[in-house]
Amino acid sequence: MPVIHILNGPNLNLLGTREPATYGSCTLADIEARLREIADARGATIDFRQSNHEGDLVTWIQEAGAAGEPVILNAGAYTHTSIAIHDAIRGAKAHVIEVHLSNVHARESFRHQSFIAPVAAGVILGFGALSYELALEAVLADAQQKKS
Repeated sequence: MPVIHILNGPNLNLLGTREPATYGSCTLADIEARLREIADARGATIDFRQSNHEGDLVTWIQEAGAAGEPVILNAGAYTHTSIAIHDAIRGAKAHVIEVHLSNVHARESFRHQSFIAPVAAGVILGFGALSYELALEAVLADAQQKKS
Protein backbone atom coordinates (compact mmCIF):
# COMPACT_ATOMS: atom_id res chain seq x y z
CA MET A 1 0.00 0.00 0.00
CA PRO A 2 1.41 3.43 -0.87
CA VAL A 3 2.16 6.11 1.65
CA ILE A 4 -0.86 8.35 2.26
CA HIS A 5 0.11 12.02 2.47
CA ILE A 6 -2.01 14.11 4.82
CA LEU A 7 -1.19 17.74 4.17
CA ASN A 8 -2.43 20.68 6.21
CA GLY A 9 -2.24 24.34 5.36
CA PRO A 10 -2.10 27.64 7.19
CA ASN A 11 -3.36 28.11 10.73
CA LEU A 12 -4.22 24.45 11.21
CA ASN A 13 -1.39 24.34 13.75
CA LEU A 14 -3.73 26.48 15.91
CA LEU A 15 -6.49 23.86 16.11
CA GLY A 16 -7.81 23.34 19.60
CA THR A 17 -7.45 27.02 20.48
CA ARG A 18 -8.51 28.79 17.26
CA GLU A 19 -12.26 29.38 17.09
CA PRO A 20 -13.30 26.13 18.78
CA ALA A 21 -16.98 26.84 18.02
CA THR A 22 -16.10 26.58 14.32
CA TYR A 23 -13.19 24.13 14.25
CA GLY A 24 -13.75 22.04 17.39
CA SER A 25 -11.49 21.29 20.31
CA CYS A 26 -9.25 18.66 18.70
CA THR A 27 -5.69 19.68 18.06
CA LEU A 28 -3.87 18.79 14.87
CA ALA A 29 -1.80 16.37 16.99
CA ASP A 30 -5.06 14.70 18.13
CA ILE A 31 -6.15 14.29 14.51
CA GLU A 32 -2.75 12.93 13.51
CA ALA A 33 -2.77 10.40 16.39
CA ARG A 34 -6.24 9.14 15.43
CA LEU A 35 -5.32 8.82 11.75
CA ARG A 36 -2.11 6.96 12.60
CA GLU A 37 -4.14 4.57 14.75
CA ILE A 38 -6.54 3.85 11.88
CA ALA A 39 -3.74 3.56 9.31
CA ASP A 40 -1.65 1.25 11.50
CA ALA A 41 -4.65 -1.03 12.06
CA ARG A 42 -5.11 -1.27 8.29
CA GLY A 43 -1.41 -1.75 7.45
CA ALA A 44 -1.07 1.70 5.89
CA THR A 45 1.58 4.37 6.36
CA ILE A 46 0.85 8.07 6.58
CA ASP A 47 3.04 11.10 6.09
CA PHE A 48 1.38 13.87 8.12
CA ARG A 49 2.58 17.45 7.58
CA GLN A 50 1.49 21.04 8.21
CA SER A 51 2.83 24.29 6.83
CA ASN A 52 1.77 27.89 6.82
CA HIS A 53 3.67 28.30 3.52
CA GLU A 54 1.98 27.73 0.18
CA GLY A 55 5.20 26.64 -1.54
CA ASP A 56 5.68 23.78 0.94
CA LEU A 57 2.23 22.45 0.07
CA VAL A 58 2.95 22.75 -3.66
CA THR A 59 6.21 20.82 -3.28
CA TRP A 60 4.64 18.08 -1.15
CA ILE A 61 1.75 17.66 -3.61
CA GLN A 62 4.20 17.39 -6.51
CA GLU A 63 6.25 14.77 -4.62
CA ALA A 64 3.16 12.70 -3.81
CA GLY A 65 1.91 12.95 -7.39
CA ALA A 66 5.30 11.88 -8.79
CA ALA A 67 5.29 8.88 -6.45
CA GLY A 68 1.70 7.98 -7.36
CA GLU A 69 0.70 8.31 -3.70
CA PRO A 70 -2.66 9.71 -2.55
CA VAL A 71 -3.12 12.99 -0.73
CA ILE A 72 -5.63 14.12 1.85
CA LEU A 73 -5.44 17.90 1.73
CA ASN A 74 -6.80 20.54 4.05
CA ALA A 75 -5.33 23.60 2.40
CA GLY A 76 -7.08 25.94 4.84
CA ALA A 77 -7.50 29.42 3.41
CA TYR A 78 -5.35 28.51 0.39
CA THR A 79 -8.37 26.49 -0.78
CA HIS A 80 -10.04 29.75 -1.76
CA THR A 81 -7.01 31.58 -3.14
CA SER A 82 -4.33 29.28 -4.51
CA ILE A 83 -4.12 28.70 -8.21
CA ALA A 84 -0.61 27.37 -7.50
CA ILE A 85 -2.01 24.47 -5.45
CA HIS A 86 -4.64 23.81 -8.14
CA ASP A 87 -1.89 23.72 -10.77
CA ALA A 88 0.32 21.45 -8.63
CA ILE A 89 -2.48 18.92 -8.27
CA ARG A 90 -3.28 18.99 -11.96
CA GLY A 91 0.35 19.09 -13.13
CA ALA A 92 1.53 16.27 -10.86
CA LYS A 93 -1.63 14.25 -11.53
CA ALA A 94 -1.97 13.90 -7.77
CA HIS A 95 -4.93 11.93 -6.43
CA VAL A 96 -6.30 14.40 -3.85
CA ILE A 97 -9.22 14.36 -1.47
CA GLU A 98 -10.00 17.86 -0.20
CA VAL A 99 -11.07 18.05 3.44
CA HIS A 100 -12.38 20.78 5.73
CA LEU A 101 -13.40 20.64 9.36
CA SER A 102 -16.22 23.14 8.94
CA ASN A 103 -18.94 23.38 6.32
CA VAL A 104 -17.38 26.17 4.28
CA HIS A 105 -20.66 26.67 2.37
CA ALA A 106 -22.39 27.71 5.59
CA ARG A 107 -19.77 30.38 6.26
CA GLU A 108 -18.62 33.62 4.63
CA SER A 109 -19.22 33.81 0.89
CA PHE A 110 -15.49 34.09 0.10
CA ARG A 111 -15.11 30.53 1.45
CA HIS A 112 -17.64 29.11 -1.03
CA GLN A 113 -15.12 29.00 -3.92
CA SER A 114 -12.57 26.18 -3.95
CA PHE A 115 -9.70 26.15 -6.42
CA ILE A 116 -8.97 22.58 -5.30
CA ALA A 117 -12.38 20.93 -5.77
CA PRO A 118 -12.25 20.96 -9.61
CA VAL A 119 -9.03 18.91 -9.57
CA ALA A 120 -9.80 16.74 -6.51
CA ALA A 121 -11.17 13.22 -6.58
CA GLY A 122 -13.63 14.26 -3.88
CA VAL A 123 -14.43 16.74 -1.13
CA ILE A 124 -15.39 15.96 2.47
CA LEU A 125 -16.37 18.82 4.76
CA GLY A 126 -18.35 19.83 7.78
CA PHE A 127 -17.78 16.82 10.03
CA GLY A 128 -15.01 18.25 12.22
CA ALA A 129 -12.09 15.89 12.81
CA LEU A 130 -14.23 13.07 11.40
CA SER A 131 -13.77 14.66 7.94
CA TYR A 132 -10.17 13.44 7.98
CA GLU A 133 -11.19 9.93 9.05
CA LEU A 134 -13.78 9.75 6.26
CA ALA A 135 -11.16 10.85 3.74
CA LEU A 136 -8.73 8.23 5.04
CA GLU A 137 -11.40 5.54 4.72
CA ALA A 138 -12.04 6.66 1.13
CA VAL A 139 -8.32 6.45 0.29
CA LEU A 140 -8.01 3.02 1.92
CA ALA A 141 -11.10 1.72 0.11
CA ASP A 142 -9.76 3.05 -3.19
CA ALA A 143 -6.40 1.36 -2.60
CA GLN A 144 -8.14 -1.91 -1.75
CA GLN A 145 -10.29 -1.70 -4.87
CA LYS A 146 -7.25 -1.08 -7.09
CA LYS A 147 -5.53 -4.05 -5.48
CA SER A 148 -8.40 -6.43 -6.30
